[in-house]
Amino acid sequence: MQVVSTNRAGRRLIEYRGKEYATGIFKTPTREALRVTCAGVEGDAVCDLNNHGGVHKAVYAFSIGHYPYWRQKLGQATLDAGAFGENLTFSDLPEEDICIGDQLHIGNTLLQVSQPRVPCFKLGVALGDERAPALFTRHLHTGVYFRVLEEGNISVGDHAEVAYRHPVALSVYRLFRACFDNTFNDAAEVLAVAATIPELAPEWQEKVVTGLARRQRG
Repeated sequence: MQVVSTNRAGRRLIEYRGKEYATGIFKTPTREALRVTCAGVEGDAVCDLNNHGGVHKAVYAFSIGHYPYWRQKLGQATLDAGAFGENLTFSDLPEEDICIGDQLHIGNTLLQVSQPRVPCFKLGVALGDERAPALFTRHLHTGVYFRVLEEGNISVGDHAEVAYRHPVALSVYRLFRACFDNTFNDAAEVLAVAATIPELAPEWQEKVVTGLARRQRG
């Protein structure tokens, strides 16, 4: 896994269904190293602190390997790194293998996997297609949010080295599928496992509790 693009954005105003919103989703590649802190990426706009940013969403990463699918799906041949709002675009970032609580050395930082990404309407605005959030959810390949355990710099060309594998080994893919794929037969079992992982972000701990309660009622 290698960093192929480092991306950030300034604050931009958008209009959506008659309302104005500020967003930092329009990431573009930068040739500079990213300074990564526990609060996030320096110089990268975070405009909605209720839903974005913070220690459990300090850095967002996405695989360049997903881009061919989306270029075809959206009919946008020019989609390039940063288009999904990611700070780090990797040569490969397999959600099926990356697990909650795993720790990765990237550059001189140490990052910890905290949660999958749930898209909001701003992804549709950024991609110019209102279908994008729903399509993204159904595709189940969400990228990865990290919290920062050791601050530092990340540059293009840096490799991600696994420093620690969480013993529970619950992948980002299986967790997201358990919450959002109604056809997933193992959902209850996966959610029960997720409830035992303290490294899971609080937002997702709530989703897990809600999902388990819904299945118990059903």
